[in-house]
Amino acid sequence: MLKKITILTLLIILLTASFGFAAEDLAAAADPMPAPIEVFPEEEPMAEPIDARAVVLEAYINPDRDEEYGVGSQIQEVTVEITSGELDGEVFEIDNILMGNPIYDLIVEPGDRVLVGIEGSFDNVENVHLTEYARDTYLYILIGVFILLLIVIGRVKGLKSVITLGLTLLLILRVLIPGILQGYSPILLAILISIVVTLVTIFIISGFNIKSISAIVGILGGVFIAGIITLFVGSIANLTGFSSEEAMMLLFIPQDVEFNVQGLLFAGIIIGSLGAVMDVGMSIASAIQEVKNAHPEIPRKDLIRSGFNVGRDIMGTMANTLILAYTGSAIPLLILFTAYEPSLTDIINLDIIATEVVRALAGSIGLIMTVPITVFTGTFLFERYK
Repeated sequence: MLKKITILTLLIILLTASFGFAAEDLAAAADPMPAPIEVFPEEEPMAEPIDARAVVLEAYINPDRDEEYGVGSQIQEVTVEITSGELDGEVFEIDNILMGNPIYDLIVEPGDRVLVGIEGSFDNVENVHLTEYARDTYLYILIGVFILLLIVIGRVKGLKSVITLGLTLLLILRVLIPGILQGYSPILLAILISIVVTLVTIFIISGFNIKSISAIVGILGGVFIAGIITLFVGSIANLTGFSSEEAMMLLFIPQDVEFNVQGLLFAGIIIGSLGAVMDVGMSIASAIQEVKNAHPEIPRKDLIRSGFNVGRDIMGTMANTLILAYTGSAIPLLILFTAYEPSLTDIINLDIIATEVVRALAGSIGLIMTVPITVFTGTFLFERYK
């Protein structure tokens, strides 16, 4: 039986890889992203500022210097002490220019930990300026709490989850992103990573068995259905892919790469929906196994019905999860639309809105389709390999 399951797993991987080549051909038919705009460097580029950490000792807005740098500007006189690098312990006074724009103004208070840029050299500091709040410490604490709770409550399964999560992040940051920057197909990279992440995650957490195979088939099937829907609808709806400032900035990156917008959208859908779909597939496969173990002689029809009953309950909440996740990130945009009251036709035809709608609905459809794929696969395998 183990040999047959192994052969089935290899067939699944080959099928999904073949699907990736077909999807790449479909994406290639769409208009590629314009070539990056060539930016000519200055003849004598300035030296990069030296980054350092600092703590704010004093901060005072001097009213006598209002509008010194333009109408509405203010000067916050800040004293900072460097807490890292070769200038550790050195104290500097900084003019923090405030222009009345909350997006760019960096208003600090005594005790705040900040990042500063130091121009010049360690022996000859020409200028020091604030660059950003130092937020990483708090983020690391939050990550530590998350990992600790995952291990304490999940125990062995929680530890396995931490391992698979680390591998997932490693693949995305060290394989997917560098691969795209080097000109490789984002579609094939996303498919490869989704296959590896799914196999590694399921096999580490659940082991190599029929339940795992059932979950893998359902997960990959649901994710790739979501990707195909995105690719097809994105092509016929003429989605540009430039629905955010970050996407527009891809035109100005120093690497000479011509991105395929449809491919990037496809890759984003696969990676974005993989987690939720994986949860659904694994839950249904586990439920089918438990029912089969409790009632070994249960008819196939009843086993399918039990799987669908569990799947419907999960499907309702997880579909909301994806929709609410995308909606939550768009709340400022929704408020903006409500304030200016444009027509529904104007709103729904905006590229940024159409892209998010396609992304959310395609991911939800893929999640829904995971249910029947996992149910039928699990029922077949448990009946075939009793």
